[in-house]
Amino acid sequence: MSWQSKSIRQLSKVVIVTSLAFAVAACGGSSDANVTTQIPPPPTVSAPPEQCSNQVYPILSATDDMTDAAYPAANAIDGNTTSNSRWSSDDNNAALKLDLGSSKTLGALTIKWFAGDKRIARFAIQTSTDNTGWTTVLSEANSSGRHSGFELVNISSLPVRFIKIIGLGNNQNHNNAIVEVQAHRCQDAGGNFSERFPNELGIELIDWYLSIPTDEDNSGTADSISETELADGYTNSEFFYASTDGGIVMRSPSYGFKTSANTSYVRVELREMLRRGDLRISTQGVNKNNWVFGSASAQGKNNAAGFDGELRVTMAVNQVTTTGENYQIGRVIIGQIHANDDEPVRLYYRKLPGNDRGAIYFAHESRVKDSDGDNFETYVDMIGSRSNTAANPVEGIALNEIFSYHISVNVNLLTVTISREGKADVVAHYDMSDSLYDQDEQYHYFKVGVYNVNNSSNAEEFVQATFYDIKNSHIGYLGSE
Repeated sequence: MSWQSKSIRQLSKVVIVTSLAFAVAACGGSSDANVTTQIPPPPTVSAPPEQCSNQVYPILSATDDMTDAAYPAANAIDGNTTSNSRWSSDDNNAALKLDLGSSKTLGALTIKWFAGDKRIARFAIQTSTDNTGWTTVLSEANSSGRHSGFELVNISSLPVRFIKIIGLGNNQNHNNAIVEVQAHRCQDAGGNFSERFPNELGIELIDWYLSIPTDEDNSGTADSISETELADGYTNSEFFYASTDGGIVMRSPSYGFKTSANTSYVRVELREMLRRGDLRISTQGVNKNNWVFGSASAQGKNNAAGFDGELRVTMAVNQVTTTGENYQIGRVIIGQIHANDDEPVRLYYRKLPGNDRGAIYFAHESRVKDSDGDNFETYVDMIGSRSNTAANPVEGIALNEIFSYHISVNVNLLTVTISREGKADVVAHYDMSDSLYDQDEQYHYFKVGVYNVNNSSNAEEFVQATFYDIKNSHIGYLGSE
């Protein structure tokens, strides 16, 4: 059975409305309980001060005096950021020497350390203009030990042709290892690799863990970054990092390691973790890590961390794919409610290459099976159309345009709201009473990020979004208060 015929049976459950809720409030009236009020826009962010125009210098060669044949110096500048392509040496004071080819004004290096999120590299840096006289610009420096991506190393801007990164071992052993190094003209290196992470945002990262499409633990699946690591300031300069305007950037390629063998797509996504770092609580089950519907049994609500739920997110989509299969081009999932095996809601943003604005729609997956044994699934267009040939949506959302979404579950009622400053809210209600998510042993959690549902694009393509505010709440859950 096609998705179209499955959806027809569910359309009576959907109500879409628009509301200028702020106008109702201004007149002293009361809005319908099923209509979500407009979400306030994020605070105005003042323009950052004028910065150095960053330039990444090509590094012509990388050499060392004690090459490990398996991990030669050239690996550190080959553009390959996988852990197997690294420079490594177990010798104390082993020096990786880089040649920029001519004298350049050097402001910073960005270094991707091997096992950078598991151990602290100790190092020094010297520079030279003639490969004879050397100036020590850093001595006995340390990496953070928290990041698997590139880390910023600032250097006082000065003329440099040759650079030595001198390995002093790490906090676990004598090994020195660098996956990749880059040289930058500016000290801020474009602003993406700062050790400062935006903990001042309305994003309480202790409530989430992160999936990124790397496999540094050699498990064969995507790496997971725990809620305590996130709360401690974890960043990854390729997939999860601070934006220059005070947000969190999440970036997902079309190809990479996936979260399991059962999924077809790559993602960079936060998974709600109500246990907040308490490893005694399992990630799965009706327990204090997850929540249930308000229509669940009294025992289920007692066992869970809370019931019902609200997710409020302020964000902007920065990039979508432009190539691939027609039905996959330009689409990305930006928010979800996930259950044991199924998804009560998946919220999509989709912009086709010929359009300058994108559409918003969601899918509801029922646990009820059709005659083929497949779940009934309903798609609900909210702004524009999800069609592969959709026209430019009149009220669509452009790339880099800030908007908010609000996903709410009240007993069995799903409500999705899209808000933008100065525009009417778009609200859709969906009755989930017959979808079987209130049965015993069914548990739920929110997900937020960029789930790249295009596995047919050109290899270099990716999806990216910046998140300015993420707030989750549940009845009976006190962890975020």
